[in-house]
Amino acid sequence: LLFANYLENCDDIVSYAKNYFAVHFKLDYINADGDISNYYPDFIVKVSSKEIVIVETKGLEDLDVPLKMERLRQWCDDINSIQTEVKFDFVFVDQESFEKYRPTSFSSLMASFLEYKD
Repeated sequence: LLFANYLENCDDIVSYAKNYFAVHFKLDYINADGDISNYYPDFIVKVSSKEIVIVETKGLEDLDVPLKMERLRQWCDDINSIQTEVKFDFVFVDQESFEKYRPTSFSSLMASFLEYKD
């Protein structure tokens, strides 16, 4: 709810949606146990008609977080390589840093939260 409220107050986005099972945007990935699992990113943010950002928020990191983020990065690379109509990007937002730094816009969040980007 805290992050959704933040997005509500971002003037530099068009819209956002909370991803949940009924939306059914999921990525398969190999989890820390070596099994295939499904990963449902937390939010889908429309920055403009040409840019969408997938957002993962996390309170406590578990062993699967780096694996999920690598899969999300790969998905963005793949979708961007086969089409140019909309650019897809992602961002990982950990609760501790979000509460500490309190970004004032979505663009400042994207510029500051760079974990798992490279």
